[in-house]
Amino acid sequence: MSSTGAFQGDTTSNYRRVTRWEHEAVLGELQKQLDQSPKASTLRRQTVEHAFGTLKSWMGSTHFLTKTLPKVRTEMSLHVLAYNMKRAISILRTQPLVEFMKA
Repeated sequence: MSSTGAFQGDTTSNYRRVTRWEHEAVLGELQKQLDQSPKASTLRRQTVEHAFGTLKSWMGSTHFLTKTLPKVRTEMSLHVLAYNMKRAISILRTQPLVEFMKA
């Protein structure tokens, strides 16, 4: 430190700044919960990764076909809708699903 008390380092500023995300307390709480139950992360990974892996495979393990965030959101929503419909058909079979859609 210099005689003025300013930090002399790699920065060009005379002051050090610490920034925090406004919701950082939420992350801290989630980390506490994860520390108390480490298996929860494994279960979540097993549950969620299958769906995303399937979607990625359907998309050809490549990028989105559209550009701009609203169009990419729409494209992703269509992929998720198709995934959910395929899952519903495989679980419920087609007849109950058709009857449900008619109602």
